[in-house]
Amino acid sequence: MSAPDAPAEQHDKAVTPSLDAWFERDAKWLEQLLSRSLRLASAEAEDIAQDTWLRIARLSPGEISHPRAFLSRIALNLFRDRRRREKVRQEKFHLLAANDIAPNGPERLQEQEVEQLLEQIIVDLPQPLRDVFLLSRFRRMTNHDIAEHLGISVKTVEWRIGKAMEHCMTKLRG
Repeated sequence: MSAPDAPAEQHDKAVTPSLDAWFERDAKWLEQLLSRSLRLASAEAEDIAQDTWLRIARLSPGEISHPRAFLSRIALNLFRDRRRREKVRQEKFHLLAANDIAPNGPERLQEQEVEQLLEQIIVDLPQPLRDVFLLSRFRRMTNHDIAEHLGISVKTVEWRIGKAMEHCMTKLRG
C-alpha cells in the first residue's frame, strides 16, 4: 500500500536506521518547525533543536515508531521548560525588587547568589508551608486546586501561603 513517493505521514512512520541518518533527514525540518510554529528566532530554534538531539542521543532510534512526532514533542517540552524557568527567575527577582531586599553597592547579590538564597529559604520552610507555597507560586495552581490536591481547606491553603510568604520575607530581610 505504500508507494515510493509516500506522503510525509508514511515518512514519519518509517523506522530510522541510525541516529546519524535520522539527524541528516530531520535536523533542518525540526529547526524550521520550531521557527514557524513557535515563532522563535533562529538562534533559539537552533538551541532547542540541539537540546532535543542531545536528549534523544541516549535512545535507540529503532524503538521510535513516529520519529518526527517524537522530535516535535521533545522540542515542545524543552521550549515549555525554558519558558517556565525564565518565568520563575523573573518572579524571584520581582519578589526581591518589590520589597527592597537586595542591598545596594558592592555587596549587591549576584543573580546566582539570589537564586541560591531563595532556594535555600524555600527548602527550609516547614513541609506543610513549603508544599502549598511551591504549588501556588511555581506550579501556578489555584488555592482551590491546592486544597483539593492536599485534602485541606481553602482557608488553610490561604493561611499557609501567608505564613510561607512571611517566613520568606523575614529570612530575606534578616
